[in-house]
Amino acid sequence: MKASQFLISTLKEAPADAEIVSHQLMMRAGLIKKLGAGIYNYMPMGLRVIRKVEAIVREEMNKAGAVELSMPVVQPSELWQETGRFEKMGPELLRIKDRHGRDFVVQPTSEEVITDIARQEIRSYKQLPKNFYQIQTKFRDERRPRFGLMRGREFTMKDAYSFDRDVTSAKASYQVMADAYRKIFDRFGLQYRAVAADSGAIGGDLSEEFQVIAATGEDAIVYCPQSDYAANMEKAEALAPAHVRGAATATLTQAATPNKSTCEDVAELLKVPLSTTVKSLVLATDALDEKGEITKTTVWLLLLRGDHEMNEVKVGKLPGFEGGFRFATLTEIESHFGCKPGYLGPVQMKQALKVVADREVAVMHDWICGANVVDFHYTGVNWGRDLPEPDSVADIRNVVAGDASPDGKGTLAIERGIEVGHVFFLGTKYSKAMNATFLDENGKPQFMEMGCYGIGITRLPAAAIEQNHDAKGIIWPDAIAPFTVVICPIGMDRSEAVKVAAENLYQELLKAGVDVILDDRGERPGAMFADWELIGVPHRVTIGDRGLKDGFVEYQHRRETEPTQMALDKISGHLISALG
Repeated sequence: MKASQFLISTLKEAPADAEIVSHQLMMRAGLIKKLGAGIYNYMPMGLRVIRKVEAIVREEMNKAGAVELSMPVVQPSELWQETGRFEKMGPELLRIKDRHGRDFVVQPTSEEVITDIARQEIRSYKQLPKNFYQIQTKFRDERRPRFGLMRGREFTMKDAYSFDRDVTSAKASYQVMADAYRKIFDRFGLQYRAVAADSGAIGGDLSEEFQVIAATGEDAIVYCPQSDYAANMEKAEALAPAHVRGAATATLTQAATPNKSTCEDVAELLKVPLSTTVKSLVLATDALDEKGEITKTTVWLLLLRGDHEMNEVKVGKLPGFEGGFRFATLTEIESHFGCKPGYLGPVQMKQALKVVADREVAVMHDWICGANVVDFHYTGVNWGRDLPEPDSVADIRNVVAGDASPDGKGTLAIERGIEVGHVFFLGTKYSKAMNATFLDENGKPQFMEMGCYGIGITRLPAAAIEQNHDAKGIIWPDAIAPFTVVICPIGMDRSEAVKVAAENLYQELLKAGVDVILDDRGERPGAMFADWELIGVPHRVTIGDRGLKDGFVEYQHRRETEPTQMALDKISGHLISALG
């Protein structure tokens, strides 16, 4: 490709609404153009990156035995009603009506449609296993789309779905996909981690996220440097303390804590470690009738150490919380504690409720909590002596760096990541809801066991930029760069020697299958270099009259600060060798 034939539309400044690095650089480099909130045009430079991502994904999916198809973006609501997700999905599911008043959805994912295909096409155990995938446009009506392609409303995803006869074979299919994902992400040339994850709203048992490591990542990745353990924050288990609860040594005392409503403020006032305080979180669960009306409300008190945070996913899996929970209202809090939030505690409550203590809190002694009186806290609180043992003890907190690794092989560390892929073992969640069965060896119908596997095709370039950039712009890995090599001739319009050398090198690299672009626009060197550093092409060759007189050109990798002189007759061989 020659630059004069292509569209290069770089900007010196990013738009004001571009908040994060990837959004800023994708806009400045002319990879994307905003059309509406969370909706972008993929410009030629950006589309080349996306196509390379797609090609790698497609190659590895095909090698793994998956079969490509394509499902409609607009889908009839009846399928979504079969699984109940038409109502449960919430406002992120874009619902539309056609001219006849029939309900449709704009797909955010395709479990329903692929299950409908399977129940029509797969009749016998002899047809299993099967794995279908597509690379298709998706839409999720985000309340607040932001960060460019990182959290847009319209995006491209690779979603795959496996169908098996039993759990054993389904788990084998899951592992094939998990292995294929590792090959895919290895080929992208990005630093990533595969972490154990919670399945979330899609459901299922086995689940792994593929996270691109980036300091700006939204997700906290928990891992053990001494082992292979890795999980996201939602999934990472905080082990029960190895020590037993100490004996009470302090007297229960009501201490004045005027205007100190947080554990941090109380610890500072009393000059004690934050880890000696206990925070009280009041939640409520509502039982609903068939009409969705509340028939019973249960109020719960959750106790965590003052320096720990509640993990909502873990809480949602506790007995009694399976149907969802909410934070209690001010009226509910005051009726049980006789006090406003900020000074709540489990000692001498106005009305009994169920108490769930985190594992750490359950072994604490002589701790500090709210006294259920404004501007007062209790010190020297002890289980058994000052209040009953908790109704239950559970892991309900986020882990912190330094916690023991669940595999017993070291301590945990935390880094940031961006989720770009996810694999699930779904079981029969959708096949049962949609009656997707096959006949086994005995001629009896059985529900198909399913897996689900996604990769954010358009999110991945943004994640790659978050991991690979500097003050000048993007630094693409070779595998997904819009162009792998750029040839920058200096004064090509004025020097026949420069023009001939540039054209010859360009043709030589093309014949070798190198994805090369020749910048024949006649730009000044500074402006030309600035464009390609912003765009992030990894390999640059500069050809000028001065160097050609001695038979040299300049080569510079995007990560290098200075160019290297190379013989003109050696440069193509060097590039071809470097690109493998």
